[in-house]
Amino acid sequence: MNDLYKNLIKKISYLEEKDIRLVKKGAVIADYLYQGKFRKTKEPLINHLLRVALTLADLKSDKDALIASLFHEKIEVEEFQNLITDEFSSDVFSIIQQLYQLEDFHFSLSENNDLKTKENFRNLILSLAQDSRVITIKLADVLDDLKTFWVLEKSQQQQKAKEILEIYSPLAHRLGFLEINRQIEDLAFPLAFPQEYKLTKKLVGKRQKKLENYLKTIIPKIGKHLKENNIYPLKIVSRVKSYYSLYKKLSKEEFDINKVYDLVAMRIVVSTVEECYASLGIIYQIYKPLPNRFKDYITFPKPNGYQSLHTTVIADNNQIIEIQIRTQEMDENAEAGLSAHWLYQSFKDSKSYLKKKPIFYPQIIGQAQKLQKEFQKKQSVDNFKIDFLKDRIYCFTPKGDLIDLPEGATPIDFAYQIHTEIGHQAIGAKVNGKLVSLDYQLKSGEVVEILTRKGKKPSSSWLDFVKMEETKRKILSYLKRQNFS
Repeated sequence: MNDLYKNLIKKISYLEEKDIRLVKKGAVIADYLYQGKFRKTKEPLINHLLRVALTLADLKSDKDALIASLFHEKIEVEEFQNLITDEFSSDVFSIIQQLYQLEDFHFSLSENNDLKTKENFRNLILSLAQDSRVITIKLADVLDDLKTFWVLEKSQQQQKAKEILEIYSPLAHRLGFLEINRQIEDLAFPLAFPQEYKLTKKLVGKRQKKLENYLKTIIPKIGKHLKENNIYPLKIVSRVKSYYSLYKKLSKEEFDINKVYDLVAMRIVVSTVEECYASLGIIYQIYKPLPNRFKDYITFPKPNGYQSLHTTVIADNNQIIEIQIRTQEMDENAEAGLSAHWLYQSFKDSKSYLKKKPIFYPQIIGQAQKLQKEFQKKQSVDNFKIDFLKDRIYCFTPKGDLIDLPEGATPIDFAYQIHTEIGHQAIGAKVNGKLVSLDYQLKSGEVVEILTRKGKKPSSSWLDFVKMEETKRKILSYLKRQNFS
């Protein structure tokens, strides 16, 4: 067996010994079954399968996901089901079956009513609702595929890369696979939008090298101040943000690079939650924070489990930088994404270090299950794209409950996410204590209070400005009932 196999076995040391033996067996069987099969790159197919498994190992995926990833490419083998079920489990075979349904499918980016597109979205939502490990493997597969797009025709490269940026990249982000998302964006952006990529690269220009050198001077200074206050960071790292991330920001600012403040980001990893907040206070002693740029995702985690403190400060030479502060566990969780949920389930009866890892993911799985039911009733691709994949904002109720919404959502969208009747009876809204119009576009971190009146009915005019397909559907459903009554 090659070096990829050896690296995989090293990386799965977090598993129990009996599970490691099963993954080893899976790799040996896969190597035998796929013998003589090659990819378009002329490379043995087993190498691709092992690389996907390696990505899952980086995410600390459970044994079943790792084994299934080794068989995610379709193969015609007599009694394949019996082989996998007997050697491993029916769970592993179920994951493989769902992966085969997702293999080689594509989404029409221009014709949302295309029947094949609808069927593909249905399969995608079904997989996420039933077993999110299927999507995790698919994302790892997409990431490895992107690295071999050079074998495709230019037109194919562009079409597939656009699809990945529209569907798989936001899906990775939504599920908390931040590192996979970053890699996907870096690889797909220049292929999908070559002119936009060149423009973004040109606008960032010499700033990138300058900013990288600047951060090298800032990191020791911040580290020194933290240590003087008895906080010893586990690591301080920094990077200039990805071109695709910057492109999306620039497109909202008329491509004025001077209006994009957070070109660079720094991450500080410390030992405890208390040190996170203490570090924030120390940084504020050194640098002045920008107003309204602080986000506390530790007290109020994102629905995908992400936890961190975010702040933006004016550092030396008036350079604006974004700083993220988190614990080691939060940092690992940001990389593991949804995999952390399955690992927790696997180890919940053991004394593993993962036992205390919180589960935030049922909220996202619940949303997928709800979308899957709605998809059966009404074949709406836009429903999935807008309500689940669009860039997210996070607002709060006056009691501090976090409400997850798509970018551009209004107080009416917010109201219906709390409860359908709250939405129906809404007469006004306050944001951070001030009255706003019902078509106001909410921003992350805002506290939203919905004003209601008993007996109030939703207005058809709301359909002109609400963002979520789910909101529109609830309003229309109510109005139709009224017309028939």
